[in-house]
Amino acid sequence: MTLADLLSECYAAKFDESWERERTATPVRVFAVRLHATGCSLRETQAILRLIGVDRSHQAIWHWVHRLADNVPDPPTAQPSRVAIDETAVKINGDWSWVYAAIDLDSRLILDVAVFGRRGTDPAAAFLHRLTEKHNLSDAVFLVDGYGYLTALSRLGLSGQLDYVERNLIEKWFQTFKMRVDRFHNSWVGSRTSVREWLEQYVHYYNTQRPHQSLNGQTPAEVLN
Repeated sequence: MTLADLLSECYAAKFDESWERERTATPVRVFAVRLHATGCSLRETQAILRLIGVDRSHQAIWHWVHRLADNVPDPPTAQPSRVAIDETAVKINGDWSWVYAAIDLDSRLILDVAVFGRRGTDPAAAFLHRLTEKHNLSDAVFLVDGYGYLTALSRLGLSGQLDYVERNLIEKWFQTFKMRVDRFHNSWVGSRTSVREWLEQYVHYYNTQRPHQSLNGQTPAEVLN
């Protein structure tokens, strides 16, 4: 694949408004954001851009990542039959926060992610409420690993059951997420909002750009459609 082909593959016209008043060519910026999403640090991305004759600071690349996150669409609307939900702890400025995520077990689509300052039944219920606003969950069964989730589901009139086998897809996703984060972030520096923006960009990459071997090389968004 030539460099021109690679940059063309990364380009998405729907994000043009994100790049107004930028002096670096749009395909290059989108390529840089995608490199960062796939696992390159900001400085590694900066070094790769230099190899193709683009000299920009890692701070500029950081701004590209977060500017694009402002325009990343929500995951495609789904009507899943089985959903797994879980949470994991991350440090932001040295303090613990919790990332909640939900996955459609059939398409592997990440339905939503959110960051909360604490864990428990109330944050779980708030996250589930977000899900009901974005997806049709009337027929969905939630597979969870704790009674706190069952209480939260009951509050919202949603169906759920304890499961420690089929729901492992959400645990695998968190492992992938942790591998990506732990390379560069012992503790995120910035606001919880900036972490949410990074997560939105990462989920967009995971859902729409990252081929999955278990899906015969398709992305979750392609399977859903």
